[in-house]
Amino acid sequence: MKTFLQRFGGQITGILNGFDRLRLRGTKRCLAYAGGMMSFLWRVQVLLKDFDQYVQGRTTELCGVMEQAAREAQRPVLYLPSSNDSKEKLARSIAERDGVGEGLIAVLKCVEPCRSFGIYKNRDTKKLELRSQQRKCLHYYHYYQHPQLGFLHTRLQTWFPFTMQVCLNGREWLARQVDHAGVGSVRQANCIVAVADLARAQALLDEQARVNWPKLLDELARRSNPLEPSLLGETTVPYYWSVDQSEWATDILFRSVADLQAWYPRLLWHGIHSLHSRDVLRFLGQRLTQAGEVPGWFHGEVTTDLKQRPEGMRLMHRVDHNSVKMYDKAYTAVGAALRLEATINDVSDFKTYRTKEGDEHGAKAWRPMRKGIADLHRRTEVSQQATERYAESLATLEDRTPLAELAEPLCQPVTWQGQRVRALNPLATEDAALLEAVNRGEFLLNGFRNRDLRELLCPATTTPAEAKRQSAAVSRTLRMLRAHGLIEKVCKTYRYRLSAKGRTAIAALLALRQADTAKLTQAA
Repeated sequence: MKTFLQRFGGQITGILNGFDRLRLRGTKRCLAYAGGMMSFLWRVQVLLKDFDQYVQGRTTELCGVMEQAAREAQRPVLYLPSSNDSKEKLARSIAERDGVGEGLIAVLKCVEPCRSFGIYKNRDTKKLELRSQQRKCLHYYHYYQHPQLGFLHTRLQTWFPFTMQVCLNGREWLARQVDHAGVGSVRQANCIVAVADLARAQALLDEQARVNWPKLLDELARRSNPLEPSLLGETTVPYYWSVDQSEWATDILFRSVADLQAWYPRLLWHGIHSLHSRDVLRFLGQRLTQAGEVPGWFHGEVTTDLKQRPEGMRLMHRVDHNSVKMYDKAYTAVGAALRLEATINDVSDFKTYRTKEGDEHGAKAWRPMRKGIADLHRRTEVSQQATERYAESLATLEDRTPLAELAEPLCQPVTWQGQRVRALNPLATEDAALLEAVNRGEFLLNGFRNRDLRELLCPATTTPAEAKRQSAAVSRTLRMLRAHGLIEKVCKTYRYRLSAKGRTAIAALLALRQADTAKLTQAA
């Protein structure tokens, strides 16, 4: 992001980083599979032959309580014959029509797919069996103007296991926060284009990630479902909250509409014609080959598409279920906003520094990221890093910095911590392999260790003595890269990552190695 600010700083008033759209799922985990449901039925003494009657009774009571609560609040309950109808558009129109500034807007219901249970007779054993399967049932959508969170909705499945979704927007939330804090702002839709106190606005966005999420989401669940405390009788089954989808937005605020309009077509052109699959993979932390190319074992899909959306012209780069995108979000008389956004649906590509599940006092290590809100803080870090890498790439648009200015300091010895450190030779095979190694896509988000570089740069060894010598050699290499300012140590870990200077210089030097000699001669 520093490079982007250096490039466009005179035209930018500030940057806001935080949540955009969040879709969270509440699951009663011990009821979400057939074995757990069977245990519950045993506790409440319900036979399988009575299963249909029991669950239908629970569903009927649940629907009646929710509709009665809506009628008491004098809010409409509407059935939608098609799940494809835009529920948000209908809810917003009702809120505008009825002047709903706070509280319940409407309750919408429709039949949609769900995961539930059915009873089947096993022909071999001649016994009834409970099976989990894909089915369809009635879902209730509660739309609110929440006093703290702004416009949001919940979605409740009316069949067991009563899975719930909560969809909210971090920028709607921020709008309420700045109003309550008395901070003046100008916004278009849910995008703040100008704010009187930028630091305060960013601090409010940062507070969102630190909120007590279980408490907040449980309150929303009880608000939508007054029957929640007694729905399962004396048995208490709390919701386990996870993140189905997160959108993290970096809003770059331009001083004037003319500035953004002048640059945006060129940024789109750069994103379409200059960024390749390997670049998109790097943004989202995917592994590349040692040569920096898409590996042969990668069978996913990398796509780029351009669409005109109501918010603006949107350019999206997608890797399977995750993406980074850019669009000119808002134009107003006092400024404009360029939004860079990272959307994460699949967290399997990322890691988080944590203990093992269920071992809170155990040793921490880099482990697979979980969808649960316990790892929401790491998801924010990964998303922010993805938008920053995207911004760094956009900042290279028609970069006029002479390569000599980047390379010359690196090709000179330096003194670091009182000791002389050798110069780099980026065109030499050995140093070029080193630069390609630290620039690998999987290292951009999670960093790299001494061991990671040994596996890439050193021949395989089976003797402890040789492994120790290789480790020492890589340690000296890391020291050299730190002395030249190309990498920085991740605090309280044994990991390193590229610095802003390193990302720019290494990308340019590696591109130079692949440059066409004829074109360079012609340019000279």
